[in-house]
Amino acid sequence: MSFPWANEYTPSHPFMKWMDEKLPLPRLVYNSVGSGYPVPRNLNYFWNFGFLALICLVIQIVTGIVMAMHYAANTAVAFDTIEMTVRDVNWGWLFRYGHANGASAFFVVIYIHIFRGFYYGSYKAPREMVWLLGVVIFLLMMATAFMGYVLPWGQMSFWGAKVITGLFGAIPFVGEPLQQWLLGGFAPDNAALNRFFSLHYLLPFVIVGVVILHIWALHIPGSSNPTGVEVKSESDTVPFYPYYIAKDGWAVGAFAILFAAAVFFFPNALGHPDNYIPANPMSTPAHIVPEWYFWPFYAILRAFTQDFFFIPAKLMGVLAMFGAILVWFFLPWLDKSPVRSGSYRPTYKKFFWFGLIPAMAVLFYCGGAAATEPYVMISQLAALYYFAHFLIILPVVSAIEKPLPLPYSITEAVLGKDEGAELAPAA
Repeated sequence: MSFPWANEYTPSHPFMKWMDEKLPLPRLVYNSVGSGYPVPRNLNYFWNFGFLALICLVIQIVTGIVMAMHYAANTAVAFDTIEMTVRDVNWGWLFRYGHANGASAFFVVIYIHIFRGFYYGSYKAPREMVWLLGVVIFLLMMATAFMGYVLPWGQMSFWGAKVITGLFGAIPFVGEPLQQWLLGGFAPDNAALNRFFSLHYLLPFVIVGVVILHIWALHIPGSSNPTGVEVKSESDTVPFYPYYIAKDGWAVGAFAILFAAAVFFFPNALGHPDNYIPANPMSTPAHIVPEWYFWPFYAILRAFTQDFFFIPAKLMGVLAMFGAILVWFFLPWLDKSPVRSGSYRPTYKKFFWFGLIPAMAVLFYCGGAAATEPYVMISQLAALYYFAHFLIILPVVSAIEKPLPLPYSITEAVLGKDEGAELAPAA
């Protein structure tokens, strides 16, 4: 967003002047992440997670390209190429564990980024397009992560692919032919592995394209902030550089320490032991689970155990699993509250902290647990609340709650109300 007080880009060096005339890339950077981009002065550390997500994406692309140089998408050797990369390739262990743990780190960062948006109303006008593109990015991430999980061709890779692609078989009439078309056969094999590898390599670059649109859409209305109050004057903002570059730099440093600790000391903590067993179509694991970041949606899928009239339970589970994410697309219109930030919405705040967050925590836990009682019943209750939160509670609360008084401006929220200015006589 271009405020009248935004700093102008004025190159002084002859080369930079020539560059600005021919290809104004430095001007674009200056106006996007430099002194030419004023942002609200009250952004807290939750706003650092957008930049951290970009760092995670870069890590995944770099490590993924190196891993692809040593990978063979063939069921006879795929498992061995991963092990060979770890054991025989110089620094191969770093790239493999960096890529595997980088996926988990990416989802941790993205989940915090999304729930920050839930709490602070980042989906509300005029930032609906920013939110919609963000949900598209999340869906692309999930597709990319699923196909990447298949590539090591261990037991959990094979059976996870069989279970997840089997969901398409629940679609009436065209389900089974569609499943066979996706797999290139009746079960995951060479054709499926080649397709998943190709798409896993391609989709991150599609994500980069959508991320560019996401940032572009963000720069039109400007960043939101914890109060939800729009920028009113120059005192409400500070230049992105050096203030938030320094703050993001600190967050990247803290993230790097935690990420390095995971890669160097606990590289397999979030992986499944069965995936160190080569894929065997004749031996079904006792407990098939996806990676941890799919657990809440996997719990919703398994929550449907009984047919409903002519609708099979499997189909209802598939629709609910995808619906759990698709409902996010409608948040800008489901939430009618004139106040954005949950900090000034006392009723909404209670439902967020004591309803949505516990429900998601329960779904995470139940998704990783066995599909037995009491986990199935608990996941049913949590899934019921999850959908009720977005489709019933959020619209009703936004219509009836009485928000707290908002500060007049971002400056007032940061520095407090200027009582002297109110008492001073008018000029």
